[in-house]
Amino acid sequence: MSIWGVPMLDVTGLDLHYGQSQIIYDVSLSAAVGEITALMGNNGVGKTSLLKAISGRHKASGGEVRVVGTPVRLTSAFEAARAGIAYVPQGREIFPMMSVLENLETGFACLPKSQHRVPDYLFDLFPVLRDMQSRRGGDLSGGQQQQLSIARALILQPRVLLLDEPTEGIQPNVIQQIGDALELLRSQGNMAIVLVEQNADFAYRLGDRFVVVEGGRVKRHTLKADYAKDDLLADLAL
Repeated sequence: MSIWGVPMLDVTGLDLHYGQSQIIYDVSLSAAVGEITALMGNNGVGKTSLLKAISGRHKASGGEVRVVGTPVRLTSAFEAARAGIAYVPQGREIFPMMSVLENLETGFACLPKSQHRVPDYLFDLFPVLRDMQSRRGGDLSGGQQQQLSIARALILQPRVLLLDEPTEGIQPNVIQQIGDALELLRSQGNMAIVLVEQNADFAYRLGDRFVVVEGGRVKRHTLKADYAKDDLLADLAL
């Protein structure tokens, strides 16, 4: 599917509990092909928990997630990945003792054996990884690890790419490179991108639509054309 602007991800009435505590309340949102949906909000409002529910890392208490109109069984991260949802977690979670190439190859798990190859475009997207394929993941800088984490997610050939705080602790030049890479992925028009980000400048530069979360609920869901940067800053109380 590569129809520009058509919803790729639909989340309807999602609830999430940790034990007896409810974290996410009746959240609904959509993310379209060829767009970046910026999921915004202050710390502790449930953004990461929402991404973990969508990606199958935490079992939702209720609601539904659909990819291209098909309900996704969110019983595990594996099932979500098979449905085309790739998740780049906060903190990157690369394997420090494995090489860059081996980290990338862990993305093969959900693919048929005929597709077990690292596509060249990933090294075009993140050139630093090409020269570091044999280096251990733990020896990379934070910015290089972040690029590796995104590239590993792209191995899945996702329909939906979820990114949690990709600029956290990253030097400015690498933030620019990551932003450029996300803009290129968007321009290809074959996936929906959902971006959780505390860096308001970065998020507003990239976002096509904005979902603002407050207290585990959606406070705002709007297109960039209807949402000035000052509105975003006001919503974040910055």
